[in-house]
Amino acid sequence: MYEFNRSEDCMGTVFRFHGRSPFDALKTIELLVKACEILHEADRTFSLYKENSPLSRLARGEAAIRELPPVVSEIWDACELWEKQTDGWFSAMSPTNTFDPSGIVKTWAAKRSAEYLVENGIEDFTLNAGGDVWIGEKVTTELDWRVGIHKPVSLAAENAGHLTVIDLRGTPYRGVATSGSAERGLHIWNPKAPGKVAAATIAQVTVVGRDLVEADVWATACFAEGERAIEHLNTYNAANPSNDFQALVIKLNDELMATDGFIELFAKN
Repeated sequence: MYEFNRSEDCMGTVFRFHGRSPFDALKTIELLVKACEILHEADRTFSLYKENSPLSRLARGEAAIRELPPVVSEIWDACELWEKQTDGWFSAMSPTNTFDPSGIVKTWAAKRSAEYLVENGIEDFTLNAGGDVWIGEKVTTELDWRVGIHKPVSLAAENAGHLTVIDLRGTPYRGVATSGSAERGLHIWNPKAPGKVAAATIAQVTVVGRDLVEADVWATACFAEGERAIEHLNTYNAANPSNDFQALVIKLNDELMATDGFIELFAKN
């Protein structure tokens, strides 16, 4: 067994793979390199900062969806479904009406890279994608089931640190996603406001779900909706008990709000 810790810079953030492999170091590293290439390929395809990426060409009107790699159409269709699922609070169309799925591409690529490792025999690991966390079904250490939720301040702030810790052991949840303005500023827009202005009514929201990408979608949607998102998710969960999401909202005055099932996730010791 080989224990690994690998960090990969991509998409302006850091992806961290940590776990245990049944293979030797050489084969494990080879598989990790290939998993990381999935991240970089997603960046090359969907980055709006890379002039020649398919998404940049789409944004400039130089190509239609049908002329781009099929994965672009796949993400476009998925974003439309997620917009319906969240009652319109998640939107991949920017205030300038540009298709911008950057809010979920990071976790989408992270999930694909994690699945690649699982399919190739590495199953006992976690993946931290710039603060969003995926936990493998077969992690063997107690600590891997625990996820810290940071205070809604920059990691460089003097008072930075964990607000609380949740423990997902024995639950169906494997994905944890957080949206806020502490690190990237007001980068999430309110799709229902005139002009799609920046959402700024809460400080941070953390969403826990069975799937990392969908948890990320709901984290973005909840941040856009604000305090009413808790009631919205409780209603959604009642209608969809087999695919529910739990959320913790930090208000601008530091008060906390949570969905009905979130209290059960707090680490007991």
